[in-house]
Amino acid sequence: MTETIAVRRITADEAIRYVEPLADLLIDCVEGGASVSFMLPISKDTARQFWQHVADGVIRDERILLVAEYPDGKVVGTVQLITAQPENQPHRADVAKMLVHREARRQGVAARLMAAVDDEARRAGKSVLVLDTVTGGDAERLYERAGWQRVGEVPNYALMPDGRFCGTTFFHKQLAA
Repeated sequence: MTETIAVRRITADEAIRYVEPLADLLIDCVEGGASVSFMLPISKDTARQFWQHVADGVIRDERILLVAEYPDGKVVGTVQLITAQPENQPHRADVAKMLVHREARRQGVAARLMAAVDDEARRAGKSVLVLDTVTGGDAERLYERAGWQRVGEVPNYALMPDGRFCGTTFFHKQLAA
């Protein structure tokens, strides 16, 4: 099934049109237990507002938005590369909001999104990437397989969608030119 899923960069002209499908994806992930900054119950309005903010960042060329979608256009995955960084960090970018719809998990979608992040980061002149994820979650193994280096863990850093505390693990990746 993975071969039928296309991973691509969303252009500034397309960004607003993706707010609705990305809101649906975010809701699915949060309802499935993903700790990605949102609590249960997550409203459609909250999800739309978040993706509107992301779309605005894409339009301002402050972030790169990648999506994974079926041929019919259904969005089943996404990840962002936040390229707008402080003046003394022009070589760095943050990876954020890696999301894969529950129906598309364990099909290589996340790995393909992460490979695309590396490619886009290189094109944008970024050589240092950083991200954080729930300690002990499936994403930790994904990032390690993709060549990311563990920096450390912070216990009780965030909350799961149901209100339980969770630790966060920080990672970095040094990209070769």
